[in-house]
Amino acid sequence: MALLGGRAMAYWLMKSEPEVYGIDDLRAEGTTLWDGIRNYQARNFMRSMEPGDLAFFYHSNSKPPGIVGLMEVIETRLIDPSQFDPQSKYFDAKSNPDQPRWDCARLRYSRTFAQLLSLEALKDSFSEEELGVVRRGNRLSILPVSEATATRLLRMLET
Repeated sequence: MALLGGRAMAYWLMKSEPEVYGIDDLRAEGTTLWDGIRNYQARNFMRSMEPGDLAFFYHSNSKPPGIVGLMEVIETRLIDPSQFDPQSKYFDAKSNPDQPRWDCARLRYSRTFAQLLSLEALKDSFSEEELGVVRRGNRLSILPVSEATATRLLRMLET
């Protein structure tokens, strides 16, 4: 088990549509604020993140969808500024600056894999219990990944 500052490092899978924000955008910027999460379960997963955790970057709503890269969590428990911006598609009129509803995290680009690991390949290799993204109808944009599954994913992505 990988330890990070006395605690086990966690792994995540984070989805983004490449037309909105893709791995190439992250590589160009170096870091990004992962904002706009408007699902409470995904938000709660993000609240569980700690600096040093690793996240698989998954291109969703693409042909084909799949894992394209790796990111490192560098900052957590940040207030998502888009919830207060009336011009943002992520504006939340019910969110109060004194008690914000939505958080975000800052992530750093780690690498782009030589080949995309497609959703079809993931379905062939992992059960729904091992990797939530293969579950039909799973729309969550942030999912936890066990260390054993992360190790298998990295092996597959590096061959």
